[in-house]
Amino acid sequence: MLTVKNLSISFNQKGVINNIVQNISFKIKENEILGIVGESGSGKSISTLAILGLLPKITIIEGEILYKNIDLINLGEKDFLKIRGKEIAMIFQEPMSSLNPTLTCGIQVAEMLQQHTQLSNHKIKEEVISLFSKVKLPRPEAIYDSYPHQISGGQKQRVMIAMAIACKPQLLIADEPTTALDVTVQKEIIFLLKELQQEFKMGIVFISHDLALVSEIADSVVVMHKGKIVEKGSANHVFLHPKESYTKALINSKPNTEKRLKTLPTVNDFINETIDSTVYTDEERTTFHQKIYNRPPLLEIVNLHKDFISNASWLSKSTIVKAVNNVSFKIYEGETLGLVGESGCGKTTLSRTILQLEKATSGSILYNGTDITKLSRKDFKKLRKEIQIIFQDPFSSLNPRITVGNAILEPMKVHTVLNSNKERKEYVCNLLEKVGLEAAHFNRYPHEFSGGQRQRIGIARAIALQPKLIICDESVSALDVSVQAQVLNLLNQLKTEFNLTYIFISHDLSIVKYMSDQLVVMNKGKVEEIADADEIYQHPKTKYTQTLIEAIPKGI
Repeated sequence: MLTVKNLSISFNQKGVINNIVQNISFKIKENEILGIVGESGSGKSISTLAILGLLPKITIIEGEILYKNIDLINLGEKDFLKIRGKEIAMIFQEPMSSLNPTLTCGIQVAEMLQQHTQLSNHKIKEEVISLFSKVKLPRPEAIYDSYPHQISGGQKQRVMIAMAIACKPQLLIADEPTTALDVTVQKEIIFLLKELQQEFKMGIVFISHDLALVSEIADSVVVMHKGKIVEKGSANHVFLHPKESYTKALINSKPNTEKRLKTLPTVNDFINETIDSTVYTDEERTTFHQKIYNRPPLLEIVNLHKDFISNASWLSKSTIVKAVNNVSFKIYEGETLGLVGESGCGKTTLSRTILQLEKATSGSILYNGTDITKLSRKDFKKLRKEIQIIFQDPFSSLNPRITVGNAILEPMKVHTVLNSNKERKEYVCNLLEKVGLEAAHFNRYPHEFSGGQRQRIGIARAIALQPKLIICDESVSALDVSVQAQVLNLLNQLKTEFNLTYIFISHDLSIVKYMSDQLVVMNKGKVEEIADADEIYQHPKTKYTQTLIEAIPKGI
């Protein structure tokens, strides 16, 4: 169906040629799923954007991309419009920056059908609502009329998937399609993609940093590293009998659910054979818990409610959605509290309410004994330095007109951290290196980075003020396994060094188990279960928690 032959991609930036992809070749057959894996910045997304002709004009492309004997590299934009969306579609990595904030979700998906079909407007609306049901969106009729900012990150990703499959394309490029999804919905989406593939004999290019997930869905695999293909073959062969050290490293970089290492191994650790196998023992964990739980709580949530009222129309009454429903728990200084649950369960709304970005309907949020829900805006502004957040969607949280260095430096100025801009710049450059970037990246803009790199910038910005409490809202979801390991190690290192406290929100239960002391499971705005993280993982008390744990990919 598609043949990529000797493809090389370079960017000509003011006369400087940067080689991004170097001489790669692969094929996608009809009714086949090809997995492309590799670290952030390895060239995975750039290679597939070239297939759809979506690279900027400064791009130099050499080689061939043949789709049904049509060379896509030399195809004109007018001819591309007939193919793009209808025959070849793409699910993008970051739904918030891909969806138009001024249009409802339903209208955006309907546009695809209006462009490529002859259906009436009534039939198109029916088809869109049907698509929303297919991708397991709750209340599909309501989401049809909802704007992107009114739904959760996982729900936005499902809208993107509905848009991509609307015209039943012959080739679907899925760039991290389940990154923002919880494990149960991820499992359903993977099943849905397989169903669609078999029904329409569709070829799928599945890009992901989650190797366990790729091993479950892919027929064949391409492993990329620094713009080159280092290994390829059938999924079983590559994952069960990897030849290259790099592939072996990727497979083994995920947190082990059986034992908790003090330091997670990275790709370089495997390649250089410098793995630290020191285990964080149960005795050490118990001693640490006795120490932190004997203090007063840093943050206490008491009977917290957050309701949203949907707009009434002349045909219907307004309805109340209980996003956070009578939630109570305590967080202690130096603790990492894991917060898990399906998309739309209220995790992000709870964190936004703690940050006072949303006003609580009722209940109390006590920070060091002070109810912050009763503070004036001026008084709470003083606390901003102490409570920070790492956002789920890094691209939409960064100003595209400001260099990433200045984006990190800006809040330091506001809160007068350090004495001069020179000191602040040195501090930010060191911080960029700590999160796995380079000091030279200070003067680059957000669009010049990959999704994973942008997430690291967001983490650097959050820890720049050295706060006491950091809310990590899916802060490692966009990172490949090796960088994920680096960032988790960094978070743990900073936690020890500065006695930080984390609320760690994630849909990846293996990571939550590794990071967390206490675990809160949320379901439909309520606390489903709360206990020690290891205890919940080993002995879940409710059917809902059992379902979450059973849905974790175990392919490798």
